[in-house]
Amino acid sequence: MNKICTMDECIKHITSGSTLMVGGFMGVGSPHNIIDALVKKDVKNLTLICNDTSTENNGVGKMVVNKQFSKIISSHIGLNKESGRQLMANETEFELVPQGTLAERIRSAGAGLGGFLTPTGVGTDVEEGKQVIEIDGKRYLLELPLKADVAIIKGSIVDKSGNVYHSKTTRNFNPIMALAADVVIVEAGKIVEVGELDPHLVMTPATLVDYIVEGRE
Repeated sequence: MNKICTMDECIKHITSGSTLMVGGFMGVGSPHNIIDALVKKDVKNLTLICNDTSTENNGVGKMVVNKQFSKIISSHIGLNKESGRQLMANETEFELVPQGTLAERIRSAGAGLGGFLTPTGVGTDVEEGKQVIEIDGKRYLLELPLKADVAIIKGSIVDKSGNVYHSKTTRNFNPIMALAADVVIVEAGKIVEVGELDPHLVMTPATLVDYIVEGRE
């Protein structure tokens, strides 16, 4: 199967109502070319799962400004003034999740788990509406998995079969998001032949990747 496709072929999988995971941390390790194409496509009513909403002119922040999300599940929105404005105006639904909990909810979906127990958030607003389970006298919140229809991630080097190397801190949320989506699209900074990428450097295996689109490093 040839996984390399054009940008238009890749983003056709993201439609109104889709739940979308986007890799990156404040835009570092985000698939910027795909994001720009989605802004141009102007697809609306998406649910975003991302560590943060970056800033107004960077990464998924551009999509926030373009009002493409009906719901955002994130750990941090404070550096994007438009995110804060939409929250306060009730224009967009926000679910704010502690960062470690967000990562583990995504990983749980990828591992096929029904959820996990964490003490993080007990006794705070995070506890509201969640099941509390007591073990050995200690209270835990039951946190449920997060899965997406499509994950768009960034790879520094990607071979033609879809094995991915994420350079340094660009690794962040990308590998776990590739585990937790029905369709995984990777934007490749550089595409190489199969066998050119050292197996020891593979951080997201080809079996998880459906489509590859070439982007900028």
